[in-house]
Amino acid sequence: MPEPELRLVPLCSARIEVSETLVLANTPTGSRMVGEIGAARFEGERLRASLRGRAAADWLLVTPSGVACVDVRMTLETDDGALLYVVYTGRANLETNLAYAAPTFETGDPRYAWLNGVLCAARGSWLPEERVMSYPQIYELR
Repeated sequence: MPEPELRLVPLCSARIEVSETLVLANTPTGSRMVGEIGAARFEGERLRASLRGRAAADWLLVTPSGVACVDVRMTLETDDGALLYVVYTGRANLETNLAYAAPTFETGDPRYAWLNGVLCAARGSWLPEERVMSYPQIYELR
């Protein structure tokens, strides 16, 4: 029996504001840019949430070969009070300011337990003049 075709189901959009970036150049693994997240908003029919707390950042690593590896972690609070831990990794092109990410979620709130089994995919743009990472659409993979 053939495998079902991969479907992209819209989950939400996201806007992530970076407040400060710390640069650690020429580390043994490459150059690390820690972008501290000052605000984040995820908005969609099934998910509406904002950044909660201050422990949120992108630990971007640019390898010696020029590959930019995205590593973002943050806690969100949904509009109805659930806490969600969000992690996404991916790749970024520093010349085009495009990023590709695969977000996952963790929660103990039964209203959002369905997110625990979801893998997402997104393409976004870094807007340097605004210090904003914009993901116009994050898709649930089905």
